[in-house]
Amino acid sequence: MPPESRTADLLSGVRVLDLTNVLAGPFAGYQLGLMGADVIKVEVPGSGDLARNLGADPSLSKEGLGISFLAQNAGKRSLTLDLKSPAGQEIFERLVGEADVLLENFRPGVLDRLGFGWERLRAVNEGLVYCAVSGFGQTGPMRGRPAYDQIIQGLSGIMSVTGMPDSAPTRTGFPIADTLGGYAAAFAISAALVKRSRTGQGSFLDVSMLETAIAAMGWVVSDYVIGGREPRAMGNENVTSAPSGTFETASGALNIAANKQEQYVELCTALDRPDLLADPRFATREARKHHRVELKTELERTLRERSADEWDALLSSTGVPVAPVLTVPQALSLDQLAERQLLHELPMPTAQQARTLRVLGSSVHVDGRSTGPSVRPPMLGEHTDEVLAELGFTADQIAALHSEGAV
Repeated sequence: MPPESRTADLLSGVRVLDLTNVLAGPFAGYQLGLMGADVIKVEVPGSGDLARNLGADPSLSKEGLGISFLAQNAGKRSLTLDLKSPAGQEIFERLVGEADVLLENFRPGVLDRLGFGWERLRAVNEGLVYCAVSGFGQTGPMRGRPAYDQIIQGLSGIMSVTGMPDSAPTRTGFPIADTLGGYAAAFAISAALVKRSRTGQGSFLDVSMLETAIAAMGWVVSDYVIGGREPRAMGNENVTSAPSGTFETASGALNIAANKQEQYVELCTALDRPDLLADPRFATREARKHHRVELKTELERTLRERSADEWDALLSSTGVPVAPVLTVPQALSLDQLAERQLLHELPMPTAQQARTLRVLGSSVHVDGRSTGPSVRPPMLGEHTDEVLAELGFTADQIAALHSEGAV
């Protein structure tokens, strides 16, 4: 039996209203939930988060449980609410009054048009932490443009430095701009909660996915703004060092990052290539960078004598950073991840899907334990009545709200 999953208690007692859709916002809410927050997912009646219909399993998507949704909504409670109806707005105001955090990723101005701009939200709850995640931020000439991860990857310059020189621009293999945006939002919210604990005052957090993506390319951007060197795609090579990249072996690809002089010496010694130490083309760090192609050719002459796994076993005991290049299934089967319990098992939300749901927990261990969701993802609107009752609505009032379509 796998160990029981548990959330951390770092944000215990914090209530988050999660009005987000698809990836960046829901990912931020998921990270907060893993740290112990009570995350109420506010969804549109009848349809909910678009991610409920996305993913590789059509049968799950048909039930409103798309894999894209299941991946980052475990532990949340689902409340359906029509924010355009008067009754729905009354409920929302009550929710805001009792919440600690409001997280949304609408286009800028949507909540304002519904009558819930920052000034009103702060009047309802002066301690509210309001985090708005958008493609370009709440201000600026691009603020109103729609943006998905692909758009941000292209605009930020990420695609221009990804891939081989003859294949760039290339999109990264996962939605990195969305994920970075979610992490930035979760970090900012946590910081704002610390401020509130000292001052009692909330904060308005404006998270731009474009700016987050560019900020995350710190070294790459700094090469240009400080060093004057325009970044370019270098495939699997490391612009700062050589040999540092991906090398072919007799079977499989091997990553080697001998970034320090002593690591280069150890690598050549382990490969029994003392000639590479004596060669003036490779004697210093700068020389190796200028002659990286020739050095790679020489190293692969030897590396092709054994498989990537064999070289990994031989070199891992040295001071040389090395590891084989794995597929996602191979990576998930690593004993290291099993020991750290990154994957967590939960029941599926519906009995029609008689299987175990496996989801990723947090990459952060808290007090020596792995952190994962302890409750399965919710069905659409599953907790509507429960949350309304917590707000003080009676059973008759809740029934009436359902009848008029407010929830």
